[in-house]
Amino acid sequence: MTAAGLVGREREIQALAGLIDLRLTAGRAIVLLGDPGIGKSALLGVAESMARTAGFRVLSATGIESEAHFPFAGLHQLLHPVLDSVSCLRPAHRRALLSAFGLSDGPRPELFLTALAAVSLLAAVARDQPVLVAADDIQWLDPQSAEVLVFAARRASPGPVVIIGAARTGHPSPYLTAGLPVIELHGLDDAAAAELLRRSAGKLSGADRLRIQREAQGNPLALLELPAAWYDREMSVAAVWPPPALSARLERAFAGRLTELPPLTRDAVLAAAVDPVTELTEILAAASRLSGSPLAAEAFGPAADAGLLRTGDGHVLFRHPLVRSGILQSETLARRQAAHAALAAVLSSQPYRRTWHRAQSIVGPDDQIADELEANVAVALGRGAVMTAIADLQRSAQLTSVSGRRGHRLLMAAEHAFGLGRADLLDQLLRQAGRTDLSELDSARMQWLREIFNDGVPGDATRVFDLCDVARRSAQAHDRDLALNLLLGAALRCWWADTGPAARAHVVEVTQSIGGAGDPRYVAALAVAEPVAQCGAVMGLLDAFESRPIADPDALRLLGMAAHAVGDPVRGVDLLHQSETMLREQGRLGLLSQVLSMQVIDRLELGDWEGATAAAHEGQRVARDTGQPIWSTGTLVCQAMVNAFSGQRDAAFTRAAEVELTAGPQRLNDLLSCVQLVRGSALAAAGQYGAAYGELRRMFEPGDPSFHQRECYGGLMFLAETAVPAGRRDEACEVVAALEPVAAVTPSPMLHVYLRFARAVLADDSVAAEPYAALMGQDLSRWPFARARGQLAYGSWLRRQQRYAEARAVLREAKIAFTGIGAAVWADRARSELSAAAATKPSLL
Repeated sequence: MTAAGLVGREREIQALAGLIDLRLTAGRAIVLLGDPGIGKSALLGVAESMARTAGFRVLSATGIESEAHFPFAGLHQLLHPVLDSVSCLRPAHRRALLSAFGLSDGPRPELFLTALAAVSLLAAVARDQPVLVAADDIQWLDPQSAEVLVFAARRASPGPVVIIGAARTGHPSPYLTAGLPVIELHGLDDAAAAELLRRSAGKLSGADRLRIQREAQGNPLALLELPAAWYDREMSVAAVWPPPALSARLERAFAGRLTELPPLTRDAVLAAAVDPVTELTEILAAASRLSGSPLAAEAFGPAADAGLLRTGDGHVLFRHPLVRSGILQSETLARRQAAHAALAAVLSSQPYRRTWHRAQSIVGPDDQIADELEANVAVALGRGAVMTAIADLQRSAQLTSVSGRRGHRLLMAAEHAFGLGRADLLDQLLRQAGRTDLSELDSARMQWLREIFNDGVPGDATRVFDLCDVARRSAQAHDRDLALNLLLGAALRCWWADTGPAARAHVVEVTQSIGGAGDPRYVAALAVAEPVAQCGAVMGLLDAFESRPIADPDALRLLGMAAHAVGDPVRGVDLLHQSETMLREQGRLGLLSQVLSMQVIDRLELGDWEGATAAAHEGQRVARDTGQPIWSTGTLVCQAMVNAFSGQRDAAFTRAAEVELTAGPQRLNDLLSCVQLVRGSALAAAGQYGAAYGELRRMFEPGDPSFHQRECYGGLMFLAETAVPAGRRDEACEVVAALEPVAAVTPSPMLHVYLRFARAVLADDSVAAEPYAALMGQDLSRWPFARARGQLAYGSWLRRQQRYAEARAVLREAKIAFTGIGAAVWADRARSELSAAAATKPSLL
């Protein structure tokens, strides 16, 4: 298609021409959005023509509704012409891409490692020649290919890669929610519509053309197709009123031509319509079996003459997607099933596709096909196609005659939906499974899956006890994996909200009775359920894990979670950093977003503000890219803390308010405690010590919604710093006194480091020498922020004791440390104290 062949699309063509520019140094991506027949495919054709003329390499793919269950089919269609360049990729990327396409054996590739590989391949090709990626009907791409396309579109390629995706209005697709520029196509105006009709239907009377123009409502395909069927009885105005939707009319217009075709041609066209693969040889073999007569390529001649399709280069291509859907709607269910059966019969060497077509050829039940379809799941997962695996399990369940087995397959699909973060699909699958006769173990699995997205229900101790009981029964049925999953879910309820000491103790008791100290879930369950009482046991278990190498990044994530929970940020950062490195190497971006988010607070506490800021920003971006809105929202409090510590009060308060809107109604103590720390530290950075103390004090009040037995540790240093200038020293000393018994039973490094600081800062100057000696005598080499704050407080005390030389040395170190961290507010305070200590010797500044 050339620009000259289109009528009324000058603005859109100009916009596309602006994208196809050899001077591009980075990628661009847009969306063409509109109703069926509005001209998306025609504009894509124009873009391809302009790109070839400009010297671009054009790679194209078209989504096919029946092909949406075949993993990476669209991506293979797109990249097949450049797979000879795959050797330039890193080995891990090359293996992932070839494994996804079924071209090599290997471990199951993560979706986003495959996406990275695809982006790298496009960039490699673009180094030699600019690339246009033209994807039509993206709403029907298989989910894996659609995600890769979104991934590529969101990242500016190092070379000129232009991505244009065309989609139907009203059809969900991740490409449409990726925040890309949109060219929305509307109907042609009256002048352009009249001109198009004049060119294509000049033999009709002016009155008939006007009626068609009104019916077509500016839709270009309707303007071209309706004239041919205008006098058909099916399309007459009297046949149906009100008239059907425009796409339905167009489908019927195409389908109407099918009835005029010879029987053998109809068989060939039907075989092509149900086959997502366009290979002529395969389609002819299936059509021959369907018709009972050997067919050659000439069988498609009448269909090509009717403008329904074209053949060439060994492929059968429909003129427009509505042709395919019109054919499928016009044929009976029995005929469509027969066509699927014919295809299954000729695909004996491709068991995956053969089983899929067999499953479409029956109504069911059929346990043999159901079993074969479940076996397909391993193939889909082996290619990283989780959504395809879910679809296979759903269809397998539909074909299963035994209720309990049907429910089990639906729960298997639900577990995969959970892994994708798809709460909507998980809920749908659980509702379906709930209508079956589940075994006791599957009933427990359903409880876990229902729990996993709801671990923040406040104060629901009853639910915690129920989960523990189900976990105990699961362990008795020899499914400890399920039991530990359930216990971790119960423990998380205790972490996010106050379920009371009895519920926390019960989680610990059942976890310990089940055993599994060598399992990271066991350690994490103890840590998040009872971070104070079990701190010593957890740190001992973490010591044991450190004695052996850990190759599983998810295990490292759970151990990092446990370390954070008990207040060991040094070990938490180390474990999570190892996990992050492995996840990057494996391209497992779904878990990467979680690991990045968990690191933010610990990195802030330790003084790695640059790393904390980077983790917060990347964590939110990766969570968005991987479709994890829960984790995307969770990074808000982390970003708020970065803002607060950096003295950006307004930004900190804005983000804290957003978090409180979610956490407040649910009384999620953990997040509300973080909100108070954000507000208190932001106010302290602004020198508003009285207000800051008031916000921080709430973190230590057991009856306050923001009280959390472990998160309160993080507010202790700020409380002590603000109490003295706010005139609230005695109150703060009471808080410290209340924490002393806690420190006696928990070896939490964070609590003990911060308590030493608070004891020294809150002590009367006359007796502060001993607590300051304890503070400065500890090894804080991995705690540069806490050490610098201790130096600032100690230097100030030394100045007040008129020990100026010692004060200057300590304050100078504090100022240098704060500057290196990026803590400008504290650096200014150290500089001010240093000025006071060296007032008679300004050169020492």
